[in-house]
Amino acid sequence: MRALVVSTVVGALALSGCQSMNTGAGGNGSGVSQYDKTAIGTLIGAAAGYGLSRGNANSSAQNNRAAAIGAILGGAGGLYLDKKEQRLREQMAGTGVDVNRNADGSVGLVMPGNITFDTNQSTIKPNFYTTLNKVAQTLTEDNKSAILVTGYTDNTGNDSINIPLSQARAQAVASYLGSQGVPRTKINAQGNGAANPIASNATPSGREQNRRVEISIYASQ
Repeated sequence: MRALVVSTVVGALALSGCQSMNTGAGGNGSGVSQYDKTAIGTLIGAAAGYGLSRGNANSSAQNNRAAAIGAILGGAGGLYLDKKEQRLREQMAGTGVDVNRNADGSVGLVMPGNITFDTNQSTIKPNFYTTLNKVAQTLTEDNKSAILVTGYTDNTGNDSINIPLSQARAQAVASYLGSQGVPRTKINAQGNGAANPIASNATPSGREQNRRVEISIYASQ
């Protein structure tokens, strides 16, 4: 399973707007057996005004930028995410989207390139709106989720192309979720280019898997 690793300090947490945060399926880092989902010590929330990151995954300024964000302590956040995970598994059945529980406790959605965007494009495919509508529906049932949207590409081309493209794709998904009622102040978008492949870039099918958007959902205050 894919995992978005978020730096955690007791009582204070930070999200880097561009740091590579996905361990990838190849890392076998599901972490499901490594924590008690109903007693996670600290879960991520988003502070008002954090908004959508417009950063560049290779920018040193972005690498050094972090925003303090709210936290939910104890078992309440874990129970909340348990329910979100179950709901999203029901909603995403048959859509081609994988629903995982990440090692940091967040609920992860992995959206492969074959259903999200055409090659070298950042315009959401028309058929994918139905899936995103289901995600938005789940997230707006209580508006207590903080969302990190991360875009990735395969290794074709270089960073000057791949990073802006992955950022544009993440931004497109984040903006659409916002347009469907998900609080924009609780969404962060970032592009990581060809970093953290989850399959081999030596094959067309592997590259297709690497061209993806991932959504990580946290408990928020």
